[in-house]
Amino acid sequence: MRIISFCADGIREAAQAGFYDWLLDQDADFICVQNLQAQEYDLHDEIFFPQGYNPYFFDAVEPNSNGVAIYCRDMPKAIMTGLGFMDFDMEGRYIQADFQNISIGCLLAPSAYQQDAKAQHHKKHFFELFQAHLTKIRNKRREFVICGNWNMAHRDRDVENASQNLNCSGFLPEEQQWMDQLFNNMGYVDAFREINDDNDEFTWWPNGDRNSKDGWRVDYQVVSSGLQPVIEYGAIYKNQVFSSHAPIIMDFDFEM
Repeated sequence: MRIISFCADGIREAAQAGFYDWLLDQDADFICVQNLQAQEYDLHDEIFFPQGYNPYFFDAVEPNSNGVAIYCRDMPKAIMTGLGFMDFDMEGRYIQADFQNISIGCLLAPSAYQQDAKAQHHKKHFFELFQAHLTKIRNKRREFVICGNWNMAHRDRDVENASQNLNCSGFLPEEQQWMDQLFNNMGYVDAFREINDDNDEFTWWPNGDRNSKDGWRVDYQVVSSGLQPVIEYGAIYKNQVFSSHAPIIMDFDFEM
């Protein structure tokens, strides 16, 4: 099972940069895309609906903002849009495809990178609600993969200039502690870190310049612990630039 996760910074712009052309050679079972900055009904070109996939979108109420999509090779049993968090669901932040024994989620977490106290409070509230949700679903008899832009980096090795960014949203001490809880106490695993321990693996460059020495790893495929033994391969694709984020590719030895 191959899953690709990608934060697009605008799906039309990513398509023009060659994202969908690249996908044709990836043989993915699931493609999770965040920050579409477009409504589904505005995507008229067939490139946004690749053959062989069942596409599902969840738009934000505000036009040209946020939005998530998931492409599934197999037809899911159900699609869940939103998390039941009223204010956040209107922002188009989460979509999930449910199958018999696994659920694949696509997440775009709130950001507060402009040091906006109100935005940081909004982000903190989201993760308080999301923590309760993640705890609840671990009681279900299925595995979970939650892909996307979490807008947080976990460790010093996940931020190129860690010492200079300690007071920046996305790498605040309390955000690092939240991720510690996620991976140490809540039954979830950072799939990429299970197979790659390098210090220079980043997925996001705030100014879009990959030579800027300001890389962050904020894009994750977080999996329930039952999938830990079947993680086979992981890579961050950096050979082409489709947005300020790089796609993450993960392979699992898992039968649907």
